Amino acid sequence: MLLVLALAAGLWGLGHVMKTPRAARLYMIAILYVAVLIAQVALPEGHALRAATGGSAAPWLILGGLGALALGYARLVRGLKARAVRKEAAEAPPPRPGLFREGELERYARHIVLRELGGPGQKALKEAKVLVVGAGGLGSPVLLYLAAGGVGTIGVIDDDVVDSGNLQRQVIHTDQRIGMAKVFSAQAAMEALNPYIAVRPYNRRLDPDSAAALMADYDLVLDGTDNFDTRYLVNRAAVAAGKPLISGALSQWEGQVNLFDPASGGPCYECIFPTAPAAGLAPSCAEAGVLGPLPGVVGTMMAVEAIKRITGAGQGLRGEMLIYDALWGETRKITLKRRADCPACGGTAS
Repeated sequence: MLLVLALAAGLWGLGHVMKTPRAARLYMIAILYVAVLIAQVALPEGHALRAATGGSAAPWLILGGLGALALGYARLVRGLKARAVRKEAAEAPPPRPGLFREGELERYARHIVLRELGGPGQKALKEAKVLVVGAGGLGSPVLLYLAAGGVGTIGVIDDDVVDSGNLQRQVIHTDQRIGMAKVFSAQAAMEALNPYIAVRPYNRRLDPDSAAALMADYDLVLDGTDNFDTRYLVNRAAVAAGKPLISGALSQWEGQVNLFDPASGGPCYECIFPTAPAAGLAPSCAEAGVLGPLPGVVGTMMAVEAIKRITGAGQGLRGEMLIYDALWGETRKITLKRRADCPACGGTAS
């Protein structure tokens, strides 16, 4: 009997060394146990193998019964514990706005030690609601970094689906999610990155009828779209709702970032671009091409501006356009002014 127990202990120890799952180790010991019982029942009395394994089935049946009781008791205890945890979670009040849950302080520690952010800045990020229009090239880094940075509520609106031609630059999506709506693909990536945030996907095109109502529920809007009709729509809706707008644009090797905030005295998008360019003068990325990492650089700049705006850190780009030239490794700024006769924001400055 001692020989069998030693063999069982050896199987368990070997499985532990080889990092075999606990269930697999128990399964191997169960096979050994059944083999011993078969030997005790099938072999004649006095057989050498029967004698070496205890000589009788009775002690093994008793041992098996005790083991079954122990396993049943352990399973019952685990079930009761799991039930208690579920009940506690169900009865616990939802976290109050701004209240950090366990694990969040460690997650955001590199933010909190920044003098310009600190705890109050991270709390402001957690309480913020940001709407991102477009889940493509610019939306990808914007959404990932806002999620990673702890922005509490992030809305994303887009009516497109993931295509293989997107994956050269739209890094929030994956090959396995080709054909999936971009907003749901983005939601999956953001929630996998940070389970402490709330993601609101809107699988539809932004339209004039719903834009104002949608933006009313957010503090800040980021526009990462690639067509002028939507840019003008986003701008007018943001102006009407009194929301600051961070806008990004791309073309081949060059990108630009702006913060439009006419409610605080700055210009709006239509102040700077009163009319859309003629056909062919500003081709889309699909027509003219775009460097794969460029949306990552410009979109990350947009996320930086969003975090600064929410927390009040540093100086934002209100009244300025930041231009990045990837081909020559240059950045420059252009000062922008509001137009009093702007049909979108004229007379709205404080």
